[in-house]
Amino acid sequence: MIKKFYLLFYLFSATVLFAQTDPVELDTIKKTHTVQFTGFIDAYYSYDFNQPPNHEVSAPFIYNYKRNNEFNINLALLSASYSGDKIRSKIGLMAGTYAQYNYASEQGLLKNIYEANAGIKLMKHLWLDAGIFASHIGNESAFSLTNPTLTRSIMAENTPYYQTGAKLTYDAGKKWLFSLLLLNGWQNIQETPGNTNKPVCTQILFRPNDKTEINYSTFIGNEKPDTAKQWRYFNHFYFTSHLSKKIYLSTAFDYGIQQKYKDKAHYDKWFGTSVILKYKLTHKFSTSLRGEYYSDPSQVIVTTNTPYGTNVLGASLNLDFSPYQGSLIRLEGKMYNAQDNIFLTKTGYNSQTYIVTIDFVVSF
Repeated sequence: MIKKFYLLFYLFSATVLFAQTDPVELDTIKKTHTVQFTGFIDAYYSYDFNQPPNHEVSAPFIYNYKRNNEFNINLALLSASYSGDKIRSKIGLMAGTYAQYNYASEQGLLKNIYEANAGIKLMKHLWLDAGIFASHIGNESAFSLTNPTLTRSIMAENTPYYQTGAKLTYDAGKKWLFSLLLLNGWQNIQETPGNTNKPVCTQILFRPNDKTEINYSTFIGNEKPDTAKQWRYFNHFYFTSHLSKKIYLSTAFDYGIQQKYKDKAHYDKWFGTSVILKYKLTHKFSTSLRGEYYSDPSQVIVTTNTPYGTNVLGASLNLDFSPYQGSLIRLEGKMYNAQDNIFLTKTGYNSQTYIVTIDFVVSF
């Protein structure tokens, strides 16, 4: 698998660097394009005080930092990007438990593709991109170095991290961005067997100044085979702001409904909300506090096989240390309290869990 990983990355790099062979043409392109290579390693250790026997943290809605009581790699990533006046492309190849759990339904080498997309400029400010790319939903990404907390909120863990399809983006300078997307599904590269539908999605991003973002994203589609079609309508909103040089605030809200049965006007619903406050203690130290609530009683997104599904209140506290630029050492303690006994223990299930995670991140 490692040999295949590096072979794919080498072939892409060679294509980008040597596809143009005419010296005059090369000289012209160099003035109008950039090629960047980046790497990222996210190593961690998590301990769940419920002591689940399967070496996975007991929360059924968690897909990052999933391994319990063992040292592991959440995400190791190598990326290359090309940016020109008229065309652009990205490819990222990865390994780690992030890929293991989030890409569990994908086949073969698809499990190792973080992103792979290409775009062309149709007119001023208007781009058309196609391939595999980061989700248009949420402000917490798989790239943890830029997230205010070490682990992700329950909402972020249960909305797409990646998506596959085509995206039309109108980026009107610094303030407004509009996107229209046609996708294969909620979070998948390959289509669901028997499903011929393509979800339609939108994003509106507003930056009133260089310190604040306001975002609204939607998803409308069917995730079932055509014979059992159940339309899903999903809305995501977030607001982020650097309130001062030391204080950062992030708030988010999700609300979704999905048909209970095909062709019936009866719907299951789920929602979630989170508030994150980050405070910069010194040049190298910062701390973050998160409070959140997630409710999915009909188990549309999270399956627990319990009477009340997922109704969870959560809180976390972070301490981050950045010894050098592009590096972080992070410590986080968090707790979850649920309405039902959904957290695995050594002897059964209970309604609470406490998890401590330490993380070492380097980006280059």
